[in-house]
Amino acid sequence: MPFLTYIIPTKDRPDRLRRTLMALGSLGDHAGVGGAEVIVIDNASRERAILPRQLKSGVAVREIRLPTNEGAAARNRGVAAADSSSEWVVMLDDDSFPDDTRFPSTLASVPADVAAVSADIFLSSRPGSSSGAPRESGGLPEVFIGCGVAIRRAVFLELGGYDPTFNYYAEEYDLAARLIAAGHRTVFSSDFTVQHAKDPLRRDMNLIVSRLVRNNGWVAARYAPDDALASELRMTRSRYRAIARVEGALSGYRAGLLALRSSIHGQRRIPLGPAHWDRFTGLAAAREHLHAAHSAAGFRTAHIVDHGKNAWVVFEALRQLGVEIVDDGEEAETLVIGTLSPGPMLDALERRWRTRRAYGPRLLAPWMPESTERSAVSAAPRGAAAAA
Repeated sequence: MPFLTYIIPTKDRPDRLRRTLMALGSLGDHAGVGGAEVIVIDNASRERAILPRQLKSGVAVREIRLPTNEGAAARNRGVAAADSSSEWVVMLDDDSFPDDTRFPSTLASVPADVAAVSADIFLSSRPGSSSGAPRESGGLPEVFIGCGVAIRRAVFLELGGYDPTFNYYAEEYDLAARLIAAGHRTVFSSDFTVQHAKDPLRRDMNLIVSRLVRNNGWVAARYAPDDALASELRMTRSRYRAIARVEGALSGYRAGLLALRSSIHGQRRIPLGPAHWDRFTGLAAAREHLHAAHSAAGFRTAHIVDHGKNAWVVFEALRQLGVEIVDDGEEAETLVIGTLSPGPMLDALERRWRTRRAYGPRLLAPWMPESTERSAVSAAPRGAAAAA
């Protein structure tokens, strides 16, 4: 009777999958946390791995073989097949795995309204090698990344899981919006660390950019309030046009734009209310954190550094505080990191803390998860993670 089920979709990467299963096997039998199982969902691989019935730790392994590639929605099959006693499903990729088994105790202690716990994901290939490795990009305070998140199984099933029309990319944003609308929360935990042995090869950037344009456009079309819809669509086009230029994937960008235009009116409008939308974009988290920092220090000017995902939210939260945004960091009373994505934000915070004497002003993260304030950001002394 497992407490959690690892869900791993895979396609045509048998060697990578075997290494991931070996890493999971090294974590032990999970008996101390109530037990575990592994379900591998094969997305119609041409070359399939021969899987053991159990890991070397004794954790059971099951396989579901699909006749067609269902993309991220293959996870739905795994969740449906999980042991009915499994309270949490841990979403991994065939190249990602947890560092240790500290995180189940975190899952057991989160409040009832928390339906998803995001991992601190490092781009690293060896167990125990997260120190110094960059983190995975993407996500927001209440939007998880699919290769490292634990979700309550009952809630996942109740909401219908991942939308299969997305295939891959931004399907997490769609599910995260539905979690918020249904009254649930997603939290980030630095006690839940995952390594993502991301393979830079075999990545079709034109296909990736095309899907990102279309799928993020769908998310906006479904969930953005009426007064935010046009600006969200403009930001989606602008963001992925810039990425496409850097990646040499402009043909993929154009294909994604055409796909979005032809399908956007078929998306069911279920806009989030203002409070829920602020949580989804990260504005609620940024507003709360920066307000507390502003109340404590009373800074009047700020300079935004390390711009990234939803940088506009950081500008808006500071504007609401009456803080003047200045272009010259030397003149600013405070530097504020300009991304809401947890990985890039924490990386920037650690990097800038290590070199703090080079720039002078105090340093603020735009938001900070409670667990991270307690134990992450190892480069900074305690108490300096939020404001250096």
